[in-house]
Amino acid sequence: MLNFALRRLNLLFFTLLMLTLVAFSLNYFFPGSAIVNMTGLVNASESQLANYQDIYRMDQSLFFQYVAYLRELFSGNLGVSMSTQKPISEELVTYLPATIELSLAALILAMLFGIPLGFIAAIFHNKTADKTILVIAMVGYSLPVFWLALILILLFSITLPWFPSSGQLNLLFEIEQVTGFKLIDILISDSPYRWQAFQDALKHLVLPAIAVAVAPMTIFIRLARTSMLEVLESNYIKAARAKGLSNTKIIYYHGIRNALVRIIRDMGLQFANLMTLAMIAEVIFDWQGAGSWLIDSIFQRDYTAIQGGLIALASFTFLINILADFIYAALNPVERYARHGT
Repeated sequence: MLNFALRRLNLLFFTLLMLTLVAFSLNYFFPGSAIVNMTGLVNASESQLANYQDIYRMDQSLFFQYVAYLRELFSGNLGVSMSTQKPISEELVTYLPATIELSLAALILAMLFGIPLGFIAAIFHNKTADKTILVIAMVGYSLPVFWLALILILLFSITLPWFPSSGQLNLLFEIEQVTGFKLIDILISDSPYRWQAFQDALKHLVLPAIAVAVAPMTIFIRLARTSMLEVLESNYIKAARAKGLSNTKIIYYHGIRNALVRIIRDMGLQFANLMTLAMIAEVIFDWQGAGSWLIDSIFQRDYTAIQGGLIALASFTFLINILADFIYAALNPVERYARHGT
């Protein structure tokens, strides 16, 4: 397990190093001064610029500039936003939890519906249920998230006014931001109307979560179907059938458990996909998350915010993938000891 952890951590470190190299190079490709693109200080005085040129070693070679850039990044200094002149780290703390909350809700929905449907398709392989579920998966995967979001708003916010069309919470509720996760902030608040606010926040979460969850749900359907088919064709399942166990017991006690382990391996990749889809949905549903903040920064040509958002979102995605790999290795001994498994 220790060797597995070291390999994964080395991969994470190398990937992040390449990412910081790309972000550092952008400072010279973006219009304007490289030191202004690094710091975000648009209206800085000559003395301030001279100070930062000394900090980032702008009078030395690109290698030493990159080392100075890494030093500032690891110290938590991502610069300030060119548009708001606020530290990028503070803005990420403000907006990133909302994106994580939306992505987690969409991930739960995708797994709750996608994995059982995939198992059903595998159990009824090459039958009507299997073909119907595969058609649904293909159609769902083909739907663009922005089009699906607009259709959901049209159906369930305008035609049937069941859910709000935008925002995270009704403006009537005043909830102080503590963690950045709206549902958690509501529950820990001392507001006498927190349960009403919690229900309202859930209603605001439904449509964005569905719009983001549809495409990953279809992928979970295919992953679960493939995984269950492989398990049902394995030797221990054939041995269980030879012993006279019913098909229901085989699937419940042996099939589902072993098929789920294989799905966990790809969960991290799907979370990365969710983060990308959430960025689009946030703009349509006016969800104040890191995605909408980053897209606004692109429109405003806020180069410092673009770099900081790129590094933060990519780092978080890498950490989720590493965590999923650790969970998979913990549940699957063959992955930990590959030499024994072969």
